[in-house]
Amino acid sequence: MVTGATSGLGLATAWQLAGLGATVIVVGRDAAKCAAVAASVSSGSPTGAVDWLVADFADQDAVRRLAAEAEERHPRIDVLVNNAGATYPKRRVTPEGVERTLAVNHLAPFLLTTLLLDRLRESAPARIVNVSSVAHESARFDFDDPAMERGYRPFAAYGRSKLANLWFTYELARRLEGSGVTVNAVHPGLVRTALGDHSGAVRRAGWRLLHVAYRKHSLSAKEGAEAISHLATAPELEDVTGRYFVRRRPAESSPASRDTVAAARLWELSEELTCARSTIG
Repeated sequence: MVTGATSGLGLATAWQLAGLGATVIVVGRDAAKCAAVAASVSSGSPTGAVDWLVADFADQDAVRRLAAEAEERHPRIDVLVNNAGATYPKRRVTPEGVERTLAVNHLAPFLLTTLLLDRLRESAPARIVNVSSVAHESARFDFDDPAMERGYRPFAAYGRSKLANLWFTYELARRLEGSGVTVNAVHPGLVRTALGDHSGAVRRAGWRLLHVAYRKHSLSAKEGAEAISHLATAPELEDVTGRYFVRRRPAESSPASRDTVAAARLWELSEELTCARSTIG
């Protein structure tokens, strides 16, 4: 299952996994786009099968329906790629009162993953791949203001969601130890995607200038997806868990991201904000 799979990294990852012969579940917000992507990937990858499911990750009920539909339609889930992500130029909240960047980039994958854990364990050996970013390195998470009511900034909101991805990865790996389900996080590189296109004209220009300034390091979606596909399929990574990768190489994430107390605290907050109570760990 690949979330955020109708464009960018997610789409490229779906193509690569289908090309390897996998049955791929494409997940996106728009049914028409999902159907079109599934048909295109399926026709271009004769050895792989493609299904599609719809969910708006800003809607927790939609995430719950997604998990239920996935389990109903697929007796196995061998790999879950939590790729969907977004940025917002102005502070917005979900119907649950959650700041939208955190809701889409962290709480939705937290909820989806915990809902699918039983199926993943039944499918073991199975893998979870969380797409993070080097944006986590300068991020701060204010547990006293999780809705960012004070001083919202788009890049700060994005960075803290990527820090949350790492806390989630490390805490989940600890809780799943010995289960046969691994979980790792990856920064796929500076990838040319549409991520910053909805952040307003000034910030959109900033994203583009960033890619120009670092054009020697700027990657296509296909190149970035190779790192995700590698974590999802490489035989030598079958037993590797609780690690952070920069592209294909293991790396040290920021000191803040390795704070086990903060990771446990985020887990509790995530359960509270999603009304989910995990039975693991």
